[in-house]
Amino acid sequence: MNTKQFTSNKRKQSFQTSSNFYESLYYAFSGISYCFKYSSNFRIQIFCAAAILFAAYLLKLNSIETMVVIATIFSVLILEILNTSIESLVDLVVGQKFNKLAKTCKDCSAASVLIASINSLFIAAYIFFPKIKEILFN
Repeated sequence: MNTKQFTSNKRKQSFQTSSNFYESLYYAFSGISYCFKYSSNFRIQIFCAAAILFAAYLLKLNSIETMVVIATIFSVLILEILNTSIESLVDLVVGQKFNKLAKTCKDCSAASVLIASINSLFIAAYIFFPKIKEILFN
């Protein structure tokens, strides 16, 4: 069965859930792929994540610092995927009509990503600035 048949046969009814682990993985990776294709913010965050991980490698972060950085990166990416999901659902429900509650839902969803991003800046400053300061002044 090719991918096109697999998708159309297995997911005709979106309310059904998959009982097969590999199908579930396929759908999850489809969601990541969708965000990468259609969300410019997700692509920017992936690029920033790669840059931060490269900086972490160059600055020789210890294992705990590296895990905190990775967990922080994942928290932002997870919230961006949830934001994309919520915005898509709201668009599906309200269509082209303006709805104040729909706007509030989308704004709050976007706010969660913003707060996580600000948090990641604080964490990065706490972890990276002492390392950079050490390199510059020693």
